[in-house]
Amino acid sequence: MSVYFVLKFLHVIGAAVLLGTGAGIAFFMLMAHLRGDAKTVAEVARIVVIADFIFTATAVVAQPTTGVLLAYVIGYSLWEGWIVLSILLYVVTGMFWLPVVWMQMRMRDLARQAVLDGEPLPLRYRRLFRWWFAFGFPAFGSVLAIFWLMIAKPPIAICL
Repeated sequence: MSVYFVLKFLHVIGAAVLLGTGAGIAFFMLMAHLRGDAKTVAEVARIVVIADFIFTATAVVAQPTTGVLLAYVIGYSLWEGWIVLSILLYVVTGMFWLPVVWMQMRMRDLARQAVLDGEPLPLRYRRLFRWWFAFGFPAFGSVLAIFWLMIAKPPIAICL
């Protein structure tokens, strides 16, 4: 088994984890939210936060590491247009993902407190959920664009 194969395998698995975990987390959080039950939201958000730390955070570190090593092994310059654009989109994804993780933890805490108080989900939770939902679109869209760039490797001119 070659170094190239191992790196590519890990890079593809990491990309699948990022896309799959992101889509799964979004689906389960949305379904819990639509149910409107504080206990359901608290439990789902608790699990979602754990999943984000175990799977997403690991892939977030693995992706640039395997990507840079792959570029080196293959002989690509990191200044190739599609790589530069991928890196920029990766940064955009992170700029939306980091606040989303905080929002998920805060929504979890608000839902947990509502359960303890025997109250419905508070307005603060609902406002935070709207922000969380909105932040998902640019993050998810950027990940999809990165997938396309990795597959198509289009010739994009970078002007320095």
